[in-house]
Amino acid sequence: MTDTYIYQLEIKVRDYEVDAEGIVNNANYLHYLEHTRHEFCEQAGMTFRAMHEQGIDPVVSHIDIRYIRPLGLGDTMVSKLALHRRGPVFVFRQDIFNAAGEPVVKATVDIATFSNGRLSRGEELAQAFKDYLEH
Repeated sequence: MTDTYIYQLEIKVRDYEVDAEGIVNNANYLHYLEHTRHEFCEQAGMTFRAMHEQGIDPVVSHIDIRYIRPLGLGDTMVSKLALHRRGPVFVFRQDIFNAAGEPVVKATVDIATFSNGRLSRGEELAQAFKDYLEH
């Protein structure tokens, strides 16, 4: 996979996302990554609500995440993603950077697709993502 990002989203750390030490709780990074994927899908023309109404349900099947440096209250980050396909699985490489451009989190998220309750190859998503998928 190349280092080409196809989408990025700026996010600001909110007060309820930090722990008593004033740093972002590790679980919140999963929320940032998910929010970025949802916003990307909406930009690509497929909101999660619309997908579900069509019987399409993308679900996380695996996440590999490396925490590099913390963020704190009020910090701004840029969440970036790249996308490719491995068989029926959509693989999102997602990286978060702080305002100085330093890496905060590096993650790979595998997404499987269910169509009408059954595991599928996700061809509807492949069609929606055709302009973004790495070849």
